[in-house]
Amino acid sequence: MASITSFEELEIWKLARELCLQVRILTRKEQFSKDYRFYVQFNSAAGSIMDNIAEGFERDGNKEFINFLYIAKGSNGKVRSQFFRALDAGFIDTLEQGEVLRLTDVLKFKIQGLIKVLKNSGGKGYK
Repeated sequence: MASITSFEELEIWKLARELCLQVRILTRKEQFSKDYRFYVQFNSAAGSIMDNIAEGFERDGNKEFINFLYIAKGSNGKVRSQFFRALDAGFIDTLEQGEVLRLTDVLKFKIQGLIKVLKNSGGKGYK
């Protein structure tokens, strides 16, 4: 099995990047201009997922990586909740929401899976 040498190779980072792009595309809709604070919060939470995966990967050990993965998982939940807020506000429709909720669901389980693998691995790193 080949080892992963950069966070860009991680499937969860790629999925988080895709989610971040989808949030960016949806929040460019005119409806979001009515609620700038929500727009910023939504995009920030989506970016937090991929950024925490990257930062955790760059740390010196599994414990810190796991901690950052939990933060990324929490941000993923926040984005999922924000999609319901966007739907309720009429900023997106159920089709748009459904497509992205599927992605947040896949990401949640894959992040949890990596956490489990890291917890059960022999390599712990420095921290």
